[in-house]
Amino acid sequence: MLLSMRWYILTVTAVLAGLLLWFVVGGQSLAVAQASPLNLAQQLHSLPDVQAKTSTLALDTSKPTLVKLWASWCPLCLSELGQTQDWVTDPDFAGVNLLTLASPGVLGEQPLAAFKDWYSGLDYPQLPVRMDSSGELVKGFGVKVYPSWVLLDQRGQLARVIKGSINKSQALALLQNPAADLNDAAHTFYQPKANQAAVPVNARTIYLAGGCFWGVEAYFERIDGVLDAVSGYANGRTENPSYEDVVYRNTGHAETVKVVYNPNKLSLDDILQYYFRIIDPTSLNKQGNDRGEQYRAGVYSSDVAEQSVIAASLNELQKRYKRPVVVENQPLQHFYEAEQYHQDYLMKNPNGYCHVDLNKADEPLPSKAKSADKIQQDFDASRFQKPDRKTLQQRLSREQYQVTQNGGTERAFSHRYDELFEPGLYVDIVSGEPLFSSRDKYQSGCGWPSFVKPIDASAVLEKTDTSYNMRRIEVRSRLADSHLGHVFPDGPSDRGGLRYCINGASLNFIPKAQMQEQGYTQWLKALD
Repeated sequence: MLLSMRWYILTVTAVLAGLLLWFVVGGQSLAVAQASPLNLAQQLHSLPDVQAKTSTLALDTSKPTLVKLWASWCPLCLSELGQTQDWVTDPDFAGVNLLTLASPGVLGEQPLAAFKDWYSGLDYPQLPVRMDSSGELVKGFGVKVYPSWVLLDQRGQLARVIKGSINKSQALALLQNPAADLNDAAHTFYQPKANQAAVPVNARTIYLAGGCFWGVEAYFERIDGVLDAVSGYANGRTENPSYEDVVYRNTGHAETVKVVYNPNKLSLDDILQYYFRIIDPTSLNKQGNDRGEQYRAGVYSSDVAEQSVIAASLNELQKRYKRPVVVENQPLQHFYEAEQYHQDYLMKNPNGYCHVDLNKADEPLPSKAKSADKIQQDFDASRFQKPDRKTLQQRLSREQYQVTQNGGTERAFSHRYDELFEPGLYVDIVSGEPLFSSRDKYQSGCGWPSFVKPIDASAVLEKTDTSYNMRRIEVRSRLADSHLGHVFPDGPSDRGGLRYCINGASLNFIPKAQMQEQGYTQWLKALD
């Protein structure tokens, strides 16, 4: 199984008037409080409020102080303002003074008057925003990246500086222990189900009915590139069926296995070729010694483009048989996981019956080498379609869904694509549509993958974004309408002057060596 990883760049160094002694713990900067009487919490609390009014939150000197540093030009900062305001009244944060700090005129922030005018158009009445127009505190903290967080102890002295965004679990872990390993705390909201390994962000799912699901599940779990296989019931006439409903009550469900696979190792056609090995495609409602409607053969998908691939594979399969191939190629209507005792049944019961020869999983597929011309001829632009919402929720991670469908923004420096400069193609994580080339990628230092241009001017759509009382240019994919990021006029002047600032979560990277295999041959020239 492949394990998804979350990437963090959490190293910060700062010197505050020679009074701070710094150590590095777990990849994050940790400042140890010293005997200085300097009370930074009081200084922060005494700074002017953005709305020119006295704070309704009195500074409690018996509590630590947690400060978020942010800027109006930082998309991630803006997307988190509502969340930060919620923390102010959240009982879980009752033990801390919570403030935010902006620095008009510093590190690219708007001048004071313009910042106050801009912020007056927002609606965060309970968000405590202090303004450090001198920039002395920000410089003292050593912060050059937004958002960043600062933790002050009960004496108002610096305890820790964190570069980047943190979620609620991390914030609470930090308050409990300033030296906490936030890499561990980061996963609190994103743990997979028990006994289920995390899967790559671009994992694909197909549903296969091939008779007894015990054997189909065990067979696919042995194939390299298959990430997970789950037994269940699909495309019947009732909801939440039991095994007894399926066998005895004429509910119309097929014993089906949900197969999750890595498309960088296996194509959909590969999966189907493995599947065809273990079924009799001409047998109606019967596989092995098992008979009944629940044992019919079928391939079910929620993706219209995938159904055309399945149809082509079945047409090729028909050429090998004189009798009609009766394998269903139907849209997935629903899938219900089978009872727990059915899951991994043959692993728990090695002598259990099933008609499937598991050893066939160890036999490699015949070579399917194609010429570049044939691959280009086979390329079908119809596959660049947006699946339905249910399929997207199954296929995408929580962050990918939030970014592409809800216009979210990932944390700066959090995605591995920010530091990736291998030759290859960046495609829409939702549809697979080609968007950007590694040739046009550069290190902007902003914390997000950056490109000087899209692979083709028509590959993306640019729309005016007036959210957060600002005027920016949003970038969306053409075919699936996925939110990708924004474009700014501060890119390399010798390469056009633009910076396409793109969320890594909205992209899927196809290495150059795999582009031909995955049907992107005609874009190889875009890498030159």
